[in-house]
Amino acid sequence: MPTAFRIGADENGLGAQLGPLVVTAVLARVSTNGQRALTRRLPRGIAKDLDDSKRIVAHNNIALGEAWARALVAPKAESPHDVLERLLLEDAAQLQRPCPKHVAPQCWATTGEAFEAPSELQARVKQHVIALRARGIELCGVRSSVTCTRLLNDAKADGTSRFSVDLHAMERLVLALREQAGAEVHAVCGKVGGIGEYSRYFGPLSHRLHAVVREERPHSAYRFPGLGELHFVQDADSKDPLVMLASLVGKWVREVLMARIVRFHAAGDDAVHASGYNDPVSKRFVQSTRLSRQTKRVPDTCFVRVGADG
Repeated sequence: MPTAFRIGADENGLGAQLGPLVVTAVLARVSTNGQRALTRRLPRGIAKDLDDSKRIVAHNNIALGEAWARALVAPKAESPHDVLERLLLEDAAQLQRPCPKHVAPQCWATTGEAFEAPSELQARVKQHVIALRARGIELCGVRSSVTCTRLLNDAKADGTSRFSVDLHAMERLVLALREQAGAEVHAVCGKVGGIGEYSRYFGPLSHRLHAVVREERPHSAYRFPGLGELHFVQDADSKDPLVMLASLVGKWVREVLMARIVRFHAAGDDAVHASGYNDPVSKRFVQSTRLSRQTKRVPDTCFVRVGADG
């Protein structure tokens, strides 16, 4: 039975005021039956743990995303750091290059990290992976790209919007997974902001020959010879199972990295937690860390996004 490669990609943290922008992409080898299965509702048992991340997980409840990440990239990992090492597109040196040496622990210290997913959840997710394979959907790769607050602020200063940063990360991930697949891919990505004509904003793909398949508000699509098709779909995280999965894993990655920032400034106070989004808890966290940031000489550009309230 003929097979094809599908990719689902989505972002986490685009509209936050603190913490990184995380973009994640999942690669699957799918049979003809698998391609049909991706257009239909998943069985109820799988859908309970694979759906729009906004519906099935909440801030500070990231066990489900962790379970999927561990099942896909590092089932025998002993720490979140071990999973991230296998998951992230960028290596540690690349991620820490923009950091002043004394500020690097804010985002990259791993002290106090531990897994949260109970063994029964891990076992259930492993069974989902097996069940999806039986339906013709073999999950064979997942990668996340991280853009820290400092790089987002630098990009804005250079005239590059966070939407373009998001798009360019998706492009890099698709290229990386296309190389892994060794064949053309069909990639579905969550819509980036209000962009309709993506050709004007491509970065890593800007010099590649491509044809416009469609450009409409809910759906824009492009054909790249040798690469495949790239689709940007409105509300893809509630429609496409691979995009759903990318969003779940990406949420876990962002929460792990955001928790490092909180621990760095909270002086071990486990009761303090902030999502980094524009909510009252995060705004109070910005205010309450002013002295810590001054004492630890953390530049504002390494902590809060330019233009965010704080």
